[in-house]
Amino acid sequence: MKEEIKNLAKALTNRFVAHPWHGIEIGKNAPAIVNAFIEITPADAVKYEIDKASGFIMVDRPQKLSNHMPCLYGFIPKTYCDKAVAEFAREKTGRTDIDGDLDPLDICVISEREFNHANILCEAKVIGGFRMLDGGEADDKIIAVLKGDQAYGEMNEISEMPKLVIDRVRHFFLTYKDLDGAAKNVEITHVYGREEAYEVIQKATEDYASKFGNADEALVEAFLGAFVNKLS
Repeated sequence: MKEEIKNLAKALTNRFVAHPWHGIEIGKNAPAIVNAFIEITPADAVKYEIDKASGFIMVDRPQKLSNHMPCLYGFIPKTYCDKAVAEFAREKTGRTDIDGDLDPLDICVISEREFNHANILCEAKVIGGFRMLDGGEADDKIIAVLKGDQAYGEMNEISEMPKLVIDRVRHFFLTYKDLDGAAKNVEITHVYGREEAYEVIQKATEDYASKFGNADEALVEAFLGAFVNKLS
């Protein structure tokens, strides 16, 4: 029965749009250049995120404050933040109370261009990241530049990026929950470079493989989740 569902799910995926998390490859040149699925642009006053079961973009909540996301924001397909990512964060921070947030690995893509809608896929060159902890969970933010970007595309390391640009991104994540005091639970312990970002991506792909096994199994799980949601 599961094999039949798998074949049906694959047939539907081939006919329609691929699931952004499970149906899109991380990129043939990963971890240096990865595919990034963009959920939010700087123009958005609403926080959108992927519905894991269906793959559709859903409204999470209106942004509570006046500050907007300062870059393109989304996730890296076929990644997952669980035990390997958490263990790496514990190793780097010396803390023992960190778990994975059980979400795809987040990515911030910096570009000089304005984008008027999200729900898009782009190639992003990884230059570094933030080790962010949210409520004791590893919630790393990979920092990348849009491949081919005329202003930032030649940068290879986060240290090459103007400090003000990185400070804006950092400030957003440290303050976007301020209204209800939840920002007290958010901290950025490290700003790290390209090589460490590569390691975080590798750990997140390991977690994905441990959780889902392979793309077919993940696709079946997503398909069944959407089907159950439809029935309920």
